[in-house]
Amino acid sequence: MSGGEFLLKGTEPSDIFTPEDLTPEHRAIVATTDKFWRNDIAPRLAEIQRQEPGVLVSVLKKSAELGLLGVMVPEKFGGMEMDLVSMMLVAEGVGRDGSYAASHGAHAGIGTLPLLLFGTEEQKAKYLPKLASGEWIGAYCLTEPQAGSDALAAKTRADLTEDGSHYVLNGQKMWITNGGIADLYTVFAKVGGEHFTAFLVERSWAGVRPGAEEHKMGIKGSSTTAVFLDGARVPKENVLGEIGRGHIIAFNILNVGRLKLGSGVLGGMRSTLGEAIRYARERKAFGKPISDFGLIQQKLGEMAIRTYATEAVTYRVIGMIGEMLSGLSWEQPDAAKSMLKAFEEFAAECSVVKVFASEALNFVVDEAVQIHGGYGYHHDYAVETAYRDSRINRIFEGTNEINRLLITGMLLKRAQRGKLGLVEAVRGLQSEVLAPSSGTDLRDEDLQLVTNSKKIVLLLLAAAYQKFLDKIEEQQEVIAGIADAVTESFAMESVLLRARKSGTEAALLAADVFVRDSMMRTETVARNVLAACAEGDGLRTQFAILRRYTKFTAVNSFESRRQIARRLVEAGRYIV
Repeated sequence: MSGGEFLLKGTEPSDIFTPEDLTPEHRAIVATTDKFWRNDIAPRLAEIQRQEPGVLVSVLKKSAELGLLGVMVPEKFGGMEMDLVSMMLVAEGVGRDGSYAASHGAHAGIGTLPLLLFGTEEQKAKYLPKLASGEWIGAYCLTEPQAGSDALAAKTRADLTEDGSHYVLNGQKMWITNGGIADLYTVFAKVGGEHFTAFLVERSWAGVRPGAEEHKMGIKGSSTTAVFLDGARVPKENVLGEIGRGHIIAFNILNVGRLKLGSGVLGGMRSTLGEAIRYARERKAFGKPISDFGLIQQKLGEMAIRTYATEAVTYRVIGMIGEMLSGLSWEQPDAAKSMLKAFEEFAAECSVVKVFASEALNFVVDEAVQIHGGYGYHHDYAVETAYRDSRINRIFEGTNEINRLLITGMLLKRAQRGKLGLVEAVRGLQSEVLAPSSGTDLRDEDLQLVTNSKKIVLLLLAAAYQKFLDKIEEQQEVIAGIADAVTESFAMESVLLRARKSGTEAALLAADVFVRDSMMRTETVARNVLAACAEGDGLRTQFAILRRYTKFTAVNSFESRRQIARRLVEAGRYIV
């Protein structure tokens, strides 16, 4: 299946990748990461949070000893040379603490992957062994004071010296994760003030200086600084990729980062839900544990459903990309291009993961604080830290607003290039709506609702394009609304397919609730989009079509969440 094609075709449960499909090798990675968490991260979390000198770097170096900093790095450069799933599992395993996850991810992801995917053999041989071993820490310098989401508005300059041997960099980078501890920066600058280009910059060079640590709302244990470049002389051999092609590096690495953020978020969701379950079991009110109360069970049940959904969405996209990478060897001359092509193919789905996962985590940490009551607001409890740490995920890797614009925009561009048959699908939908309604197939209402959610996306695309034509990209609210409908549709299908693949009672209960709740959210956003695209009789006709696709039989979601919650409480942790 190609990028965006899930909107146009059905998928069988056996065709998606889920957490239940992990191989013994993958489970060994999970076990190694879990042991590392228990033995090396958890005992030092308080020191990391206080930014005690040397602690974070020492823990990162320990992770390197276990191979966790270079999971996908080729063996010849000191890495483990494992697959995409393994890299994502490590991100998930360390995601239980936002501070450490940010630092680990910034090094192993955006701090290493640009070099791995775009570096010359000489550059890789010089720097990758140091990054994989933890001898050096990596960081990624893209954002500037006046260039955040609009990365190409960067002001940092790179000017070639008269003898042609070096580029001289001048400028300032902002919000650089690992900025204060990194030894190697991937810096983006404009050659001659025009050509956006990436450079490998060593911290030890004259003119390279990290700023003071920023005082942040969350992820307080991670290093976040500005990086100042004041006449920094960078050898021409340290140009990464091609002059003027830095945007190719920046945007492709962000696709990887968005998917990896979904995996990291999962670690945080499971950990926070576990804290909430334990507290609800132990805290007594009116003579019994608060886990016995219906409203607490509703919270725990819904937290579990959204965690399950996030797993389904994230692992499905990992599987899509992983299938394209099947058989990939770093010995192949086009290995890096193959990886980039796979992530580019599913760039819209990576943005879906980023938006869905970060907002699901936001829900989970908020409810965890509520379950803890006043204690949830106290610094001594883990959920207080999780609540603050969660907020950055909606800003990291491109804000959720930018990613919403990208989801719809990338699907439209694929259609324009003939890579996605949206036009044909819209025409088919228009023929269908003119035919008499046959009603909902109650024999498989869940599957029908998933199919209908895709039709709603097509309905919105048709209405928006008919109204705004080539000006559609200027209608950000409409574009974002369509993206929400796309995200809900992908999540509905992912959850249902995963539940039917596993067949467990709890999974099927979760799917029944999620699919219907998702459809209600879809209907709300669809009404808003349609109201922006039509009025009068035209709008009433659109609403009539929408009603045809949003009808469903309600289930007792209260009881379903109670059953899910009781299972969690009995187990004392998140289970599916």
